[in-house]
Amino acid sequence: MKLAVIGSGNMGKALINGFTGGGVVNASDIYVYDVISEAAKACAEHYNVNCVSSAQEAVKDADYVLMAVKPVHFDNALADIKDSLSDKAIVLSIAAAVTTSRIGNILGAGRKFVRIMPNTPAQVGAGVSAVCPVGLNEDETAFVETLLKTCGEVILCDEKTLDAIGCVSGTGPAYVMLFIEAMADAAVSLGIKRADALKIAAGTVMGSGKLCLDTGLHPGVLKDQVCSPGGTTIEGVIALEENGFRNAVIKSVTAAAEKTAKMAAGK
Repeated sequence: MKLAVIGSGNMGKALINGFTGGGVVNASDIYVYDVISEAAKACAEHYNVNCVSSAQEAVKDADYVLMAVKPVHFDNALADIKDSLSDKAIVLSIAAAVTTSRIGNILGAGRKFVRIMPNTPAQVGAGVSAVCPVGLNEDETAFVETLLKTCGEVILCDEKTLDAIGCVSGTGPAYVMLFIEAMADAAVSLGIKRADALKIAAGTVMGSGKLCLDTGLHPGVLKDQVCSPGGTTIEGVIALEENGFRNAVIKSVTAAAEKTAKMAAGK
């Protein structure tokens, strides 16, 4: 099987790392192209994949083509390779807000493709990928799921749901990083060394997420388990609520959804 990767940025490299590390694709079967040739060469050397000098060469006879380019460059990049795609090639797009209709219009009728919304924790195998297949059969869809499960959780969905998921999982790491940074700053203010403060804050977030997933308990239940009557934690929760913590989080997700809709409409 041949996999072509167009674009060697952080997300493209994260997926390559997952695919090869998970044993689903051999590094020797991956061909990478980037308009910045130095970036493609560095990627090829690091992951032991193949670096090629043109996008057309990368996609020739490829079974799957991963489009890991920014939305602003997506249309031109896909148009440049569409005539070089084999009849069997399946295109995988991770470009945010690039709709299935937009992809289909470029590729033409009858082409199989998948719109995917991954997130940055895929870099450490702990990502979430929303997957919307178009025209794939069950076996092909199952293989795409297998590919992406090497990078974390996979959720099959329709396009509307994919956009909604992206506004939570795609943007969410930025919000969580702000939270970790703020927690660490607070720890430093209490006299804890910066390096230790970051370990404590990040580890607490990681552990809390795992606790929620592994137990299956509602986060409100888990929160209440920490909030002893008249204790320190409930005082902290009250302080968060007084400063609009939950409302701020909800507003951030809905703001991302509004921006996604504008981008999809070309605004």
